Amino acid sequence: MKKYVSARLAYAVVPALLMLLSLGGAYAGRFYEQWPDWDKKFAGEKSMPDDWGWGPDVLPGYESRFVDMGEAFDGPARCTIIRLRTPKPSKRGFLYVHGFNDYFFQDEWGREFVDSGFNFYAVDLRRYGRSRLPWQYPFNVRDQKEYFADIDSALAQMRRDGITDITLGGHSTGGLTVIYYAADRGRRVGVNRVVTDSPFLEWNYNNFMRNVAAPLIGALGKISPELTVKQGHCDGYAYSLLKQYDGEWTYNTDWKMIYSPPVKWGWIGSIDKAHTQVSRQGKNITVPLLVMTSTRMVSGCDFTPEFLTGDAVLDPSMIRKVAATLPNTTICPIDSGIHDLILSPLPARRQARATIFDFIRDHSLLSE
Repeated sequence: MKKYVSARLAYAVVPALLMLLSLGGAYAGRFYEQWPDWDKKFAGEKSMPDDWGWGPDVLPGYESRFVDMGEAFDGPARCTIIRLRTPKPSKRGFLYVHGFNDYFFQDEWGREFVDSGFNFYAVDLRRYGRSRLPWQYPFNVRDQKEYFADIDSALAQMRRDGITDITLGGHSTGGLTVIYYAADRGRRVGVNRVVTDSPFLEWNYNNFMRNVAAPLIGALGKISPELTVKQGHCDGYAYSLLKQYDGEWTYNTDWKMIYSPPVKWGWIGSIDKAHTQVSRQGKNITVPLLVMTSTRMVSGCDFTPEFLTGDAVLDPSMIRKVAATLPNTTICPIDSGIHDLILSPLPARRQARATIFDFIRDHSLLSE
């Protein structure tokens, strides 16, 4: 398999990480500060930190809190809700769900929502970013429905904060998850609309890999979920984002790594199942859905200027093909956008963000 194909799996199909202290279990502050060796099995006590109140976030001006998500297959789990509220009371809110190998760091994008009269919320899912605990392998999940509880916790918080008009948004694997969430919940979805940025609706592989190899690994993953698939050592997409290289953005590369760790067979199975369930249950989506993609795909492993002009992770045409089968869906290609459209170079970024605001307002239940 070509090197760049593995890289796309690493970055797209694949979804933020945490600062860890030591494997001994001591905690300093609200977030961990050192990254462990994920190849070694955690041998310490799986003791959840006793810190559940709102506090200052790593992003200046934001606040965040952890939510105890109970016992998972690998031990206690938590997610993190991050919020930035409007100075004047507003019943509108946007909830953002990040992608693979990712976490919420787009602070200026959140401020753009607040400046436009929308309360902004994000959730770092379990085993990602702010939420990851010392015994958790990064990004590991065996069923994408595990994340539904994390989304529910953030939506419940928004309602407690008085928000009645809610947009649920997601990028890449987060986009797949929120579409799956809307399809699974149907009329009980509890949000007013869904917005996605390059949702991971299809593997970026040939027919054999999509229809035979990935489902086979996923099926075997039910038996041996902890077996791994090594990711390519490609940096083109990360370099197109990071300010110290060829991009415009600064983020914690311990939480959103330049090179992804191997993915588990169980994770591959969770993605394949989500694809199948979206196909089967997609007709149940009852709210307006926006699917944005780039207009073009970029191939390669090492950075070239072309990485700033297209999606180097997924195939946008495949995403649009699946999206066209879903009800209540608006498909919007963004000219020369990169994989994370809201982080694209300025012209595409402006188009993507304007498209989101226009879609929300076009499908709003509240008067301006």
